[in-house]
Amino acid sequence: MRNDGGDMGKRLRVIDLARTAGISVQQVRNYVESGVLPPVERTPGGYRVFTDAHAEALTTARALAAGHGWPTARAIMRAVHDGDLETALAALDAGHARLDRERAELAAVHEALSTVLANQAIPPLTTHRPLRIGQVARAVGVRPPVLRLWEARGLLRPDREPATGYRLYPRAELRAAHVVALLRQGNYLLETIKAVVDELRRTGNPEHVLRELTRRGQDLHRRSLQGVGATAALHTYLTYLGHTA
Repeated sequence: MRNDGGDMGKRLRVIDLARTAGISVQQVRNYVESGVLPPVERTPGGYRVFTDAHAEALTTARALAAGHGWPTARAIMRAVHDGDLETALAALDAGHARLDRERAELAAVHEALSTVLANQAIPPLTTHRPLRIGQVARAVGVRPPVLRLWEARGLLRPDREPATGYRLYPRAELRAAHVVALLRQGNYLLETIKAVVDELRRTGNPEHVLRELTRRGQDLHRRSLQGVGATAALHTYLTYLGHTA
């Protein structure tokens, strides 16, 4: 039998519902207004009537938020309460797809950085003087227009000579150009290369970047597990509402 927001078991005080979830009473009311929780009936005196259905919905929403974030959780719960299961399931699938894309991107960056660490082709940097674009092009083995393209894609950040506007590549940018050239030879995507270069800029140490990528991988593993829990919670709630396969 489908439960649709009517009589769904014992009544609950809104303050008890809020305390159970560790949120404020106002937040519970906001969830009702936004469709995260099902509609509430009111007593003749105007008081909101909360039931087990709202507790079930709140548990489900929080599980979805843990696995996929609140924007996805809100979209799913609103669709469920509007009776639009197709939209709800599509939003859930999109959440899992985002996790899959993030996993693939993380693996690609990790592989690219490992290539940089293992490769001995990047020469030691002996100069401390900023170089002009022609000098960098010769050092890296590409033509100047390629360096300008890499700059346009956000891979390189040369300075500009104040008087002439000519590009000047300090030591760090020369190394970045070598890294980009190496990874392009390995046919890595520009998006992957940019992620590697950005991480190297941020930490200045490839080993630190590897540790950070490992930490992100662990976080992704945790969120993937939470995504599994979110799917199970949604299935339980849909069953509670009377939706069966």
